[in-house]
Amino acid sequence: MSLRVGVIGAGAMGADHIRTISSSVPAARVSAVYDFNRDTAYAAASPVGADVVGSAEELVDSSSVDAVIIASPDRTHADLVRYCLAAGKQVLCEKPLAVTADEAYGVVEAEAAGGRRLLQVGFMRRYDPGFVALRRTVTDGIVGDVRLVHAIHRNASSSTSTDDAGLITGSMIHELDTVAWLLDDEIASIRVESPIVEGFRDPQLATIWMRGGAMVTAEVFVNAGYGYDVRCEVVGSQGTASLAPSSPVSTRVAGVDGVPVRDDFVAHFADAYRIELSTWAAEALTGTTSGPSAWDGYVANAVAEAGVASLASGAREPVILKDRPTLYA
Repeated sequence: MSLRVGVIGAGAMGADHIRTISSSVPAARVSAVYDFNRDTAYAAASPVGADVVGSAEELVDSSSVDAVIIASPDRTHADLVRYCLAAGKQVLCEKPLAVTADEAYGVVEAEAAGGRRLLQVGFMRRYDPGFVALRRTVTDGIVGDVRLVHAIHRNASSSTSTDDAGLITGSMIHELDTVAWLLDDEIASIRVESPIVEGFRDPQLATIWMRGGAMVTAEVFVNAGYGYDVRCEVVGSQGTASLAPSSPVSTRVAGVDGVPVRDDFVAHFADAYRIELSTWAAEALTGTTSGPSAWDGYVANAVAEAGVASLASGAREPVILKDRPTLYA
């Protein structure tokens, strides 16, 4: 049996999901695609033999779609997820779950009212082999009690995170989810600063305090110029652990000894996306999901909002969460 997947949004992320499912996820096939730009939809759908439909709602309601991937603009996510939940269909929604924490909590309430999990949020770093191995060094106690985490997230350039708040809610949100998952802990408070005084404040540096006592620094620089670069180091009472460099090849050319730095986040996390989609598809066939939940999406939105408030106030801002439904206990 093959999971028939409908993809909403056929831009860079949606098109890559379509290619990955077609080439590397035998449990699924893409049956329908919607994008507000029909040419974009056809370009992504035609190579895999998927139908192009006239609206996102038509795709969700289609009898030829068993499950849905949402890769459309961030502002559309919450409403589309709620539509999928109302239709009773499994859905993988790219991050962020919503534009605001209140919107995200509305999704949490809608799913909780249905009594079972249908939604997974696309925090794909939880599936990346490097991050999974790094987390294991923490959970196995190899580095002792964690004291500090240093995270770096740089893009060559960004066409999506283009303002102060958007850098936090659209890019830094990966770090905000990752560190909580990595340490199996909650973020208590956050302060976000930038060396840029006027204009778009990029880069930004977050200092994060975890409820368990560890501290985190997270640098996000979405127009770093030189390439896509994600790093993470965990400092413990008995040692440290870091992500290994992702490039398997080093070169000595024209007097330069080094390794290439990718400029494409999709290529950098290709294994993570493949594992994420494979796991999601296999579970969706059985009507289950174990990946990042609506609650995880809401928490990341809530921390991001505290970060945006901190960037404006210059103060350390607390993270205040609403009640967690028993569905996510």
